[in-house]
Amino acid sequence: MRIGYFLSLFALSSSSLMAKTPNIIIILVDDLGFGDLSCQGQANDIKTPNIDLLLNKGIRFTNLYANCTVSSPSRAALLTGEFPDLVGVPGVIRTNPNDSWGYLRRDAILLPQLLKNEQYHTAIIGKWHLGLESPNTPTERGFDYFHGFLGDMMDDYYTHKRQGKDLMFENRELVFPKGHATDIFTNWAISYVNEQKSSPHPFFLYLAYNAPHFPEQAPQEWLDRVKLRQPEMSSKRAKLVALIEHLDYNIGQLYDELQKNGQIENTVIFFASDNGGNLPSEANNHPYRGGKQDMYEGGIHVPGGVYWKNHIQSAVNDNLVMLFDFFPTICELTGTKISQPIDAISIAPLLRAEKQITDDRFLVWTRREGGLEYLGRDYFACRYKNLKMVQNRPSNAFQFYNIEEDMQEKKPLQNTNTPEFDTIRRALMQHILKAGQVPWQKKNNNN
Repeated sequence: MRIGYFLSLFALSSSSLMAKTPNIIIILVDDLGFGDLSCQGQANDIKTPNIDLLLNKGIRFTNLYANCTVSSPSRAALLTGEFPDLVGVPGVIRTNPNDSWGYLRRDAILLPQLLKNEQYHTAIIGKWHLGLESPNTPTERGFDYFHGFLGDMMDDYYTHKRQGKDLMFENRELVFPKGHATDIFTNWAISYVNEQKSSPHPFFLYLAYNAPHFPEQAPQEWLDRVKLRQPEMSSKRAKLVALIEHLDYNIGQLYDELQKNGQIENTVIFFASDNGGNLPSEANNHPYRGGKQDMYEGGIHVPGGVYWKNHIQSAVNDNLVMLFDFFPTICELTGTKISQPIDAISIAPLLRAEKQITDDRFLVWTRREGGLEYLGRDYFACRYKNLKMVQNRPSNAFQFYNIEEDMQEKKPLQNTNTPEFDTIRRALMQHILKAGQVPWQKKNNNN
């Protein structure tokens, strides 16, 4: 159901009333597997103390889902509060126009546009991945400041190129920074929060790392450290672990700076991955089946949570939460009105340690892709409560699962001619009909 929200600022408890509106940081990482944080308890070969702090001292969601199996659609959903194919991004936006499967709907209203109504300074640092040229660049879609990478992925973490193209920008100016991309984005983020500490207005920082997306390219000293600690680890796994641990260190650097500046207690930090871990990189999505690109749980079930020092009680929460639910939640935290219809729901009650029903809705995952396997076709998943319908590739038949009883999706249900599954089928069909009306190619957009 698409609902218009008119939300106002709330207090998490009587002791957490703030003198001013909180700063907001979203840290979105790229291709982090569900089990690839030490706090998740699924891997004993990785150490992530800084992300662990955020998730252990805040609310760690055990049933958090990305909005797609790949990057661009999840980012579109996060920033609009809508299903990604309904805002023109059913697949990955790429530098190659012949293999690009999305074009952000021009009239879509992005989160930074709304937050500016509440006097927020808005910035994105890191990976944009929602357009390569005007009018779909960050500063044309609501951000006051952009310092990062326009493209889909980096072919090298040190040259920062994609298919030979330089895509690092400060606002609209091409820049050529030196160093590892994760370090660069962190340094830029630290510079940004330092600049904002004397401002009378709050800030919204969307910090979108491209780590730990392949290539698995951590700084050599980080790789050496992992190999020394665990010499039996495979070479590929060691590279990924080093890349994640280096990312974790950088997130800790930003946290330390917020503490030093006295900003941390007035800053809400949202953390998540854009999709599941990449299995060819030896990512750990345990205990779930599949990984990045899959509609099985391993491709969409991601780590994440919300941290607000001394204002959110630490908890492990098993409510079903979607990445795009961060959108209306942030609006409620900041007193920002949402006048347009959205698909997401605010999970503010969960931050207040209240009970909330979050699974009484139809959730849809769509991905459109090219190549000889996909041929420009879509594939889907649809879920209502614990019942899930999965088509894992366009040529596959739909399978049906009870996720609560079979979280590894190994036992497809045989009796699917039931009213419950008929309702899910109809919900998916209606979604496809609605999405079919949305242009997703540049030449079809009236921009």
